[in-house]
Amino acid sequence: MTPATFILIGLIIFILFVLISTIRIVPQKSAFLVERLGKYNETLTAGFHVLVPFVDKIAYKHSLKEQAIDVESQICITRDNIAVEVDGILYLQVIDPQKASYGIDNYKFASTQIAQTTMRSIIGKLELDRTFEERETINQSIVEAVDKASDPWGVKVSRYEVKNITPPQSIKDAMEKQMRAEREKRALIAESEGDKQAKINRSEGDKQELIRRSEGEKIKRINEAEGSAVEIERIAQATALGIRAIALAINEKGGPDAVNLRIAEQYLNEFGKLAATNNSMIIPTNLADISGIIAAATSVITKTKDTAKLM
Repeated sequence: MTPATFILIGLIIFILFVLISTIRIVPQKSAFLVERLGKYNETLTAGFHVLVPFVDKIAYKHSLKEQAIDVESQICITRDNIAVEVDGILYLQVIDPQKASYGIDNYKFASTQIAQTTMRSIIGKLELDRTFEERETINQSIVEAVDKASDPWGVKVSRYEVKNITPPQSIKDAMEKQMRAEREKRALIAESEGDKQAKINRSEGDKQELIRRSEGEKIKRINEAEGSAVEIERIAQATALGIRAIALAINEKGGPDAVNLRIAEQYLNEFGKLAATNNSMIIPTNLADISGIIAAATSVITKTKDTAKLM
């Protein structure tokens, strides 16, 4: 091969190398800034692009995704002069790649520095106990401060999250004792409330038991009274039926004689019982009293018989 051929091949390879080096493929959610002869020319978005050889160059590359930047821990002094160690995470996103490139040298470093200074300022206004309660307020204040400062840089701060607030060990021990005391206090209160409720429940149970017992006693007495009334009524009805049967028997033939005989028997039986149960007894001087009793009974029977006839 002649020297001219080598030169031609070398020239072709050089041209191909130059063409390939001018080709740029920008990924999705990315932006490349092109400078032409040292001056900003354009911003390349996602896709295929070709640069002018030896004139254009990629000066800056930016990701348009939201970025999470770790803010290093720092010592902050609270309002009650307690040194606490605080760190967090800052979330931001490049909105204008040109401002992010030419508006500031390093927007990430600048954003974290503003976040730290703002954090020290806010913590200095709060007491230690409130620093744990005001996390949301701290986050919101830092976001507002950093977002306002980063607006000329083409950067949008979306949120800030405090990760840890670490007090000294002595303060941690004191806080632990305080929390233990609070837990014991709540336990005692809960126990007393439970005991109170148990006593109330027991008293209510005793009350209901007494009420039910009195109601049962009342129903029992009512039932006994009704039973006694029914019993008395039945006895009265049976007695009436017996008297009616006796009256009918008296009206029959030989009825009065039978009654007289029955009265005499009853008199003699009762008189005999009296003699058996007493050591001394009074004997009537006139034994004709028996006939008198029989006569009185006979007169009653006669009146009953006459009344029955009239009815």
